[in-house]
Amino acid sequence: MDDLKSLQKIVDDHRESGKGQTLPLLSPEERDTLLKQYHPDYRADAYRPVRIGPNAGEKTVHEVADLLEGQSSLGSASGGKEIKLDPSYTVDVLVIGGGGAGCAAALTAREQGATVLLATKLRVGDANTVMAEGGMQAAIQPEDSPIRHYLDTMRGGHFKNDPQLLKVLVEEGPAAVKWLLDLGVLFDRDETGLNLKVRSGGATTTPRLLTCRDYTGLEIMRVLKDALINEDIQILEYSPTIELLSDPAGVCTGAVLKNFDNNQLIVVAAKTVILATGGSGRLHIQGFPTSNHFGATGDALPLAYRLGAKLRFMDTFQYHPTGVSYPEPMAGILVTEGIRAAGAQLLNIKGDRFINEMDTRDVVAAAIIRECREGRGIKTPAGRVGVWLDIPMVDLVNGEGTLEKRFPNMMKQFSRYSIDIRKEPVLIYPTLHYQNGGVQIDVDGESTVRNLFVAGEASGGLHGRNRLMGNSLLDIIVFGKRAGKAAAQRAKSTSQGQLSLTHLQNCQTQLKKAGLVPRTVSPVLIPDYVRREEPVSK
Repeated sequence: MDDLKSLQKIVDDHRESGKGQTLPLLSPEERDTLLKQYHPDYRADAYRPVRIGPNAGEKTVHEVADLLEGQSSLGSASGGKEIKLDPSYTVDVLVIGGGGAGCAAALTAREQGATVLLATKLRVGDANTVMAEGGMQAAIQPEDSPIRHYLDTMRGGHFKNDPQLLKVLVEEGPAAVKWLLDLGVLFDRDETGLNLKVRSGGATTTPRLLTCRDYTGLEIMRVLKDALINEDIQILEYSPTIELLSDPAGVCTGAVLKNFDNNQLIVVAAKTVILATGGSGRLHIQGFPTSNHFGATGDALPLAYRLGAKLRFMDTFQYHPTGVSYPEPMAGILVTEGIRAAGAQLLNIKGDRFINEMDTRDVVAAAIIRECREGRGIKTPAGRVGVWLDIPMVDLVNGEGTLEKRFPNMMKQFSRYSIDIRKEPVLIYPTLHYQNGGVQIDVDGESTVRNLFVAGEASGGLHGRNRLMGNSLLDIIVFGKRAGKAAAQRAKSTSQGQLSLTHLQNCQTQLKKAGLVPRTVSPVLIPDYVRREEPVSK
């Protein structure tokens, strides 16, 4: 600890001279070189081709490949005994997931007149939505436009974003904001209280972020949860989905849930199903810590894949540049990008800056990993490594009291460990933050399997190879609502299909043909915490 204190002095000595200095952005060629050398997405030994299913032959990380090639907890549909598929619930729309996307979908489906059941692994609101600190992007200012938002997002995603999905996102952004305001979300406003305040974000060309201090996602989730409880929507908590159901033609017709309290199976017959189970950070891909909530184990991926749904961009994940490295109990917790947008600077052990803090997340993360691998990082007492994030610079640049006013949640988190971020820099290292890819969807959120819809982080294509900050909160609202509306409308013209698990027999046949012995039961549901090697040492 004394060593860290002495190293902090280097940062303190740099602060006054570094005030107001801006490093140039890297050229496209420099970014490409940096990413290929240091970003985890380019680490060849972390990937392998998937050997079965719609994406056979395409590469993904070992952790996800294990899920896709995994064994259903229901076995090959019989496991030596017959599984009764007598439904406990029959509804128009089954929503799987209790985060922002799931709640938006359920509320919208109910508005359309559908009967709705929302089932979630943990509790409603136990989701990555509540972890989102930085804000939500939407082009609501006169000097901004959906086209500008579109171009910023395309650049951030390395021009790999699905153009149709992105067009929908940016065009419907302002309407999503109005919907949230009407529900009661308290976005930050200017001094008059009349106008919404917008802030700058990384890799954007104009201020566009709507915020609720540094707990934007929590505020949105608060309002969505209240709205959900006040609607005629059935809710099943602690009831994760362990398998989807289909008719003989492969159309999705419901799901099998597992009650965590008594381990009993719950069969739900549904004309349409919406997967909104979030990301996969708790798989700790490549051994990285994560900012994700406890239940983020990528459940939608094997569920949809076994039913025949195609995936997109499952070779790319977002490692947020500034996850806490010290103190150890906070490892992986996010330090919002808003801190860097407000002036906080990144410095190595020598007190040197090494990257423009507002470059895209993947570029900044790769630069931090480079500094640590090349010996310019700072080691913690527990052997972790990181670089300095000089947070006190925020008050120096913007005036005393800025941190206390704009980032109260972060101040409280660090104060528990006797760290005053108004006076002390903190150690950070990239943390596994977001699943860039997921289940392939169209503009209404429907997958390649009929009557199976997907919304939010579980879907893939919108964000390309790198998500722009603030777009995830917009994503869950825009596409949560779209999926909810489309699923409800489809249910009106659809009769309830036969409930079967015949797709599991097909999966079992594929596994045997490929000579594969499943390494895991999927979905995982609860993370298996085995001590893993720190990624920087590899």
